[in-house]
Amino acid sequence: MKTNIKSFARAAIVTITLSVAALLSTTAYPAGKLNVYNWGDYINPEVLTRFSEEFDVEVTLDTYASNEEMLAKIQAGATGYDLIFPSVHMHDILYKLDLLEKTDIYKHPDFKNIDPQALRAKTDPKGEYCLPYAWGSVGILYNKEKVQDIKSWADFFAIPEKTGEKIIVLDDMRETIGIGLIVNGKSVNSRSKEDLKLARDFLLEQKPKISAFSYESPPLVMAGDVAAAHMFVGVMFLVMQDPEKLGFVIPEEGATMYQEDICVLKSAPNKGNAKKFLEFYLRPENPALNVQQQMNGTPNIPAIALLPDELKNNKIINPPADVMSRLQIFEDLGADLKLYDRIWTKVRTAQ
Repeated sequence: MKTNIKSFARAAIVTITLSVAALLSTTAYPAGKLNVYNWGDYINPEVLTRFSEEFDVEVTLDTYASNEEMLAKIQAGATGYDLIFPSVHMHDILYKLDLLEKTDIYKHPDFKNIDPQALRAKTDPKGEYCLPYAWGSVGILYNKEKVQDIKSWADFFAIPEKTGEKIIVLDDMRETIGIGLIVNGKSVNSRSKEDLKLARDFLLEQKPKISAFSYESPPLVMAGDVAAAHMFVGVMFLVMQDPEKLGFVIPEEGATMYQEDICVLKSAPNKGNAKKFLEFYLRPENPALNVQQQMNGTPNIPAIALLPDELKNNKIINPPADVMSRLQIFEDLGADLKLYDRIWTKVRTAQ
């Protein structure tokens, strides 16, 4: 079974390089190339194959497991990459570091397909640099044979005491501290020491109930070794395969959401092909193809209409307005990130 789950990609550093050309049998290519650097397993290979065939461009894919890994590699002098897929807050950081190429993708006629609300990067409010790619929520994956009626973070953290079953939270500083902020009615981007103390105290109180901090929880939930886990919505791939056993919920107190954008690096050796890919991805059929594999939301509005009903009408993958209003997205905290670092160290080392 193919596990097309973004969270699995974040579980470990992926070092493979995929040559789409190798998937295209004996197709011959001219000198044209496109070097893609993306989260592991976060793009449908068929999307790359279609681009490669249509434009006679050899596409290579290298992968990373975190925004920080991607940035570190680029700052360390890695060259040759054309396209990257940063989260919104990393999009802002890359802009401030002068690492992005201005593409003016917003001037393309098909840019009208993009939901204006997806232009979330504060440094790129019009889409002069990057194209909104995909988004999703973060919630709770649970095994219905072990626990039922999970609706909230309160229900999630009550599982060990009520049932004796295990729970897992993500080994992710912003995501997990974000829970502590959300349950206290605070912003996941708060810089207030008082707010962050509330989040720290909440997480320290929950620490004895948490069996692990990990990205690798889905197989454990599926097997019943763990009752529920804090997880990315891409795991809906598994839920839809076994809905009698697995469930996913966006907690009623609120949750986080993520969004990645497609950006062209200023150092890109193949800027023409990179910009061509942005234009290619504006066509609704391409993000629609991606959604069917990734189980994420798409900022391309016409693409939603092309989805099968079970995806188009799924209220987890495409949440209604009242749920969307409870989702928060991370911002670049700059130097204030050190406040989160201290809390995370305290939580992770507490006995």
